[in-house]
Amino acid sequence: MNKLPRSLTITSTALCAALYAVCSFATAYIQSPWGMGQFRPAVIVPAFFAIVFGPWVGGIGAAVGTLICDSIKHGTLYMGSLIAAVPGNFVGFYLLGYVAKKRFTWSRFILASNITLIVGNFIVAFLYIFAYKLLYAQALKMPVEALVALSIGLTLFWFITMLPFMLIITPLLIKAAAVAFPTIVSEDIRVCSLKKEIPKRAFSLSLIVPGIVMLLLGVATTSSPLGYYLTSEFAKIFTSKIMELLQLLFYGSGVTLLIMGFAVLSKSVFRK
Repeated sequence: MNKLPRSLTITSTALCAALYAVCSFATAYIQSPWGMGQFRPAVIVPAFFAIVFGPWVGGIGAAVGTLICDSIKHGTLYMGSLIAAVPGNFVGFYLLGYVAKKRFTWSRFILASNITLIVGNFIVAFLYIFAYKLLYAQALKMPVEALVALSIGLTLFWFITMLPFMLIITPLLIKAAAVAFPTIVSEDIRVCSLKKEIPKRAFSLSLIVPGIVMLLLGVATTSSPLGYYLTSEFAKIFTSKIMELLQLLFYGSGVTLLIMGFAVLSKSVFRK
């Protein structure tokens, strides 16, 4: 990827942060089953900027954008966002842009998207629970095992709700940018976007495998000792209502991902 002029880098970073903040705020009040951690399909914004403009633009734009969104929502500088969401978003989308910067292919994009969502959300969840809620806010007086379970639950919630948007919408935005702004988008991205289709097998597997995992988690929370263990050992976190919502989330997301994955196998979603 060619080095961008400093003025374009600054402008694109500011635009990424602004768009991410606005789009994130649109869903800021749709929360996870635990009442913390929002539904955020807006991850497509920093994902697009990280790939097209580079890792620093995507990472910094995501970090600043999430801080703006969370602070506006809470009416003040939100320390939870500063402590957890800012570093998690920066690391996640920097990784995505770094992988794309080396040599862009759709297979690398698919792999990097999964890595970004796992690593970034893991950082946000664990820092939010252990660094902010537990230490700074002095809340969530629970055993360490319960806090770990809650952190993993948040990571899974974000991953399964973000992945379809990342894999379906972001490539369309990249493809559109390659057509509209060929002088800005690097040649390797233009070639992949315009002359080659996304590898159907890799793309479908990136949807089918998480879909199967989600269905297995649904079955595990419904018909295995795991469900009883969660509700008995971590009753404050995994209440009966929470378990119902989790099961709906696991089964619903699993079926959706499987349908999307098999649809890609039967017919290419992305046309030249």
